[in-house]
Amino acid sequence: MKTVILAGGFGTRISEESVLKPKPMVEIGGKPILWHIMKNYAHYGYTDFIICAGYKQDVIKQYFFDYYLHNADVSFDLATNSMRVLNSHAEPWNVTVVDTGLNTMTGGRIKRIQPYVGNEPFMLTYGDGVADIDLKVLETFHRAHGKTVTMSSYNVGQQFGVLDVGDDGLVTGFREKQEMDGSMINIGFMVCEPGIFDVIDGDDTVLEKKPLETLAVQGQLQSRCHTGFWKCMDTVRDRNQLESLWASGKAPWKLWQD
Repeated sequence: MKTVILAGGFGTRISEESVLKPKPMVEIGGKPILWHIMKNYAHYGYTDFIICAGYKQDVIKQYFFDYYLHNADVSFDLATNSMRVLNSHAEPWNVTVVDTGLNTMTGGRIKRIQPYVGNEPFMLTYGDGVADIDLKVLETFHRAHGKTVTMSSYNVGQQFGVLDVGDDGLVTGFREKQEMDGSMINIGFMVCEPGIFDVIDGDDTVLEKKPLETLAVQGQLQSRCHTGFWKCMDTVRDRNQLESLWASGKAPWKLWQD
């Protein structure tokens, strides 16, 4: 199953970092947060990635172009201008980076990668959030419920759009947060059937608006509540918090072994 990662936004609220690179390439512990996300997917066996790039997409492409060399021990013979790879630590990943447009909205970016996904279910997440979600359990949950989209939800007291979720986990609608809400929000880490492409019109479509709202009305949007760790790197403060967790050696999202 392929994993689609949305990595094309401007990252305006972390502009101190994103002025030089797209937000998914902002580093935690010397590695882009995009790498951390991919490491977790790979930990569960999902190693075929499609990156929906846009803003400064050349930075993402260059990173993966150089990945093998930067993660290998090499010997340079300056006299003959030759190089010999001694030991490589490169990941066994297949990575497709797609330029989905500079100003394309989240839904439009997904629509653009349809030819690369084909008529198969796929994983989908955002390129700025890490979590300790068991992705195999998520896939099994999705298949058991048979909906077009299963999203991971999280109870957080922030000013995000709120999900109306029934006792059976079925999402019935989206609305603005209210004072008395438990604040169940969409944190990404979704599993999608190809039918999601049918509710996306084009580049101007915001995934979190019409497509997901339509699926909710149709009873085709399932929620799975995540009660572990999740953190979105939305600001420099968020980045610093994640950096601190990583430096402590106890980053909750680090599920893989070195």
